[in-house]
Amino acid sequence: MAMKLAVPDLISPSYFPAVAAVELGGFKAEGLDVALELIFPVDKCAAALRDGAIDFFAGSAHSVLAGFPDWRGAKLVCAQSQGMYWFLVMRRDLGATRGDLSVVKGRAIGAAPWVEMGLRRLLIEGGIDLVRDQVTIAPVPGAVAGVANFGVMAARALEARQIDGFWANGMGTEVAVRRGVGTVVVDARRGDGPKPAFHYTQAALAVTDRLIARSPDVAAAAVRAITRTHAALRADVTRATAVGRALFPPEEAELIAELIRRDLPFYDATVTRDFVAGMSGFARDLGILKADVPYEQVVATQFAPLWRA
Repeated sequence: MAMKLAVPDLISPSYFPAVAAVELGGFKAEGLDVALELIFPVDKCAAALRDGAIDFFAGSAHSVLAGFPDWRGAKLVCAQSQGMYWFLVMRRDLGATRGDLSVVKGRAIGAAPWVEMGLRRLLIEGGIDLVRDQVTIAPVPGAVAGVANFGVMAARALEARQIDGFWANGMGTEVAVRRGVGTVVVDARRGDGPKPAFHYTQAALAVTDRLIARSPDVAAAAVRAITRTHAALRADVTRATAVGRALFPPEEAELIAELIRRDLPFYDATVTRDFVAGMSGFARDLGILKADVPYEQVVATQFAPLWRA
């Protein structure tokens, strides 16, 4: 019987290591039969893990808290990549410059549920008062459960002037920039915005404590599948195109290998103590975590030797 891995966004580089581990045979090479599912938004993805509807959650690390308050019942087994991986893109005609957060004042920004938390905290730490500065952060018009391409949808909404900017994945960003309708203001993973933003969240793989207790060999195999896929993409990034052609529309399929090439320096399965500390502070500030919890309550440390395999 196939196990199930879910991602909250498909046509993007955000969770590509997990998607590619399914499509390129990384899980199969580790003896696991894994089917890929799309569950949007990410809090529903976490709830599906909690309810046993899926076996692997491949999404933003902080969003596990949507299904497992205070990290009770689930753990991160590895990272898919390092750093918060979303971009703030504003309409090109607004004349925004890289790193200038003031451009959001009086503007409407599209962002997915739980994803928006990263932008909200980044702006606050950057000196923006969301109420005083009249910044609206809300879902992109038309985004509904089952949407496979949130970032691309955001780019189209920007082009249609339904929003002034968006906070979304690298694919939506690339589409908006290439079409001449968007300007990148913040790429938190590459140093834009407040320094702590890098550790707000990262793309991760999470499983339940039940699975770890019942089948630790399965959890270990999943970690190896991710590191195996990292290695395969480093060796030949053009393999990403084959995945894109199988799952994405033609335009996005031809873009994905270049986006993955840019992200390869962040392809590291390690979940560091610095990251967990930063994510915990971020989650506490947002009110989705009551108090700091031990690193070992967040991370399945028994799999740490596999992260650099």
